[in-house]
Amino acid sequence: MKTSVTFKNIEPSEPLKSYVSDKLDRFDRFLDSPAEANVVLQVEKFRHIAEININGRKFNIIAKEETNDMYSAIDMALDKISKQIRKNKEKVKDRRNTTKKSLMPDELTEIEEIQKPQVMVQNIEYKPMDIDEAIMQMDLITDNFLVFSNAKTDQINVLYRRKDGNFGLIQPSNR
Repeated sequence: MKTSVTFKNIEPSEPLKSYVSDKLDRFDRFLDSPAEANVVLQVEKFRHIAEININGRKFNIIAKEETNDMYSAIDMALDKISKQIRKNKEKVKDRRNTTKKSLMPDELTEIEEIQKPQVMVQNIEYKPMDIDEAIMQMDLITDNFLVFSNAKTDQINVLYRRKDGNFGLIQPSNR
């Protein structure tokens, strides 16, 4: 990681500069792309302020901390940086997982199964009769249809009650 350290109202010291550089180099393995770190160390009266700004291709992380000791300010700012990097990594991981999940074929088949209409199967016994006898049977039952074997054609027919009170007949055609 390319690191630049700026000192304000404090004498530039090599130990502070190397301390910051060493700590920031540990974050290189967590960052996917090359990053640049700008560190500003300043002293205002009794306050020691460390401000760290890390710029990458897809992110910008800023941490600022203020204490009575410069080294502790640097450490606390680096803790904030590590939390932000972790949070950013988890976000990216979650986004990748949701896009993969949305394309998973297992879930697509589950959704298709849920959307298919349910078919209720009912076995019906039918007996041979002519159409007039079937109409008389329909008057005796409360169902809206009657399945029977047509005695004349020897085929399965369905007699149903229409909304207007009349009857309809469904019979197979010979093609």
